[in-house]
Amino acid sequence: MKLCPVFLLACLHVAFAGCKHTPSDTIPVVPDTLRVDTIAPPPAPKPLLTAGDIEVKKELLYDKYTLEDTYPYKDTTRSFKWETIREKLAIVENMQRDTTEKWLVMQNYKNRNREAPVVRNYRRNSYGRVADTLGVERYQSVPLYLPEDTVTPERYGKDGTLAYHSGKEGSFIRIRPVEIEGEWLVPERYLKPLPDSTRFHHVIIVDRGDQNIATLERMAEGQWEVRSMNPCTTGRRLPPYAQPTPLGMYLLQEQKRRMVYLKDGSPDKGGFAPYASRFTNGAYIHGVPVNVPRTSEIEYSYSLGTTPRSHMCVRCATSHAGFIYGWAPVGQSLVIVIE
Repeated sequence: MKLCPVFLLACLHVAFAGCKHTPSDTIPVVPDTLRVDTIAPPPAPKPLLTAGDIEVKKELLYDKYTLEDTYPYKDTTRSFKWETIREKLAIVENMQRDTTEKWLVMQNYKNRNREAPVVRNYRRNSYGRVADTLGVERYQSVPLYLPEDTVTPERYGKDGTLAYHSGKEGSFIRIRPVEIEGEWLVPERYLKPLPDSTRFHHVIIVDRGDQNIATLERMAEGQWEVRSMNPCTTGRRLPPYAQPTPLGMYLLQEQKRRMVYLKDGSPDKGGFAPYASRFTNGAYIHGVPVNVPRTSEIEYSYSLGTTPRSHMCVRCATSHAGFIYGWAPVGQSLVIVIE
């Protein structure tokens, strides 16, 4: 049987049409409006804690001579300023959020790292010592230079002050102090790096207005437990030897089982203070002083919790100072002085 030529041509046309294909090097183009970004955006930073986020619970570890939240004093009352304390604890929480930050502490106890240069604008106080315009004395302090001028320091930083390490520039370290705004340059010899593992879970609050002291321990984020609530005596202004305990936040830097002190204006030994924990300059938290010729320790003094009378130090009952001595780790505890 013969097939019609027209029919054959029609069959061939259908066969070739069924074999059409897309070339292997042709990739379909997806319109931009249909593309999906597979990279997740970074998480929003956690909001900073405020005083209202801080929970303070009383779980005393030292319970001798314990004061109430509010207590009588002469013809008035004194108290533990819990709102202010919560504000300070919120600062302590927030400054530790970035675990990549490297910590430094300013150090120049007894000018061991060299006397700081004179600042640009200085004054002499009533007993002849040089201080900056904010009243921070040159003696035992650290020079702070503006980044644009490393010849003359602008101001002084107190011994024991914490700062963030922001990089090295020649013989200087760029820092961001916790309680001083801006970035500053400091000669490396005045700064001690703290280990990367440093965390501040032990805080001692000294109130030089109401002459009391509280110790607090961090249990979890925003959760702190009160470990003691006691009377204390802070420094009085009687220059050149006695000075007020300075306000601010400081690192607990060293401890001495017995801190020997000299008689004012004399090289002779005046006595010792038991369980001494130093936080700035010559300021220690310690027990009741023992003046020569006595050699045995004194547990308590009627003057505790009354009026300032020490030489910058914070005086406590000796057993309370002993508690702090054993409870607060050196280099990982903070002393915060409020008013």
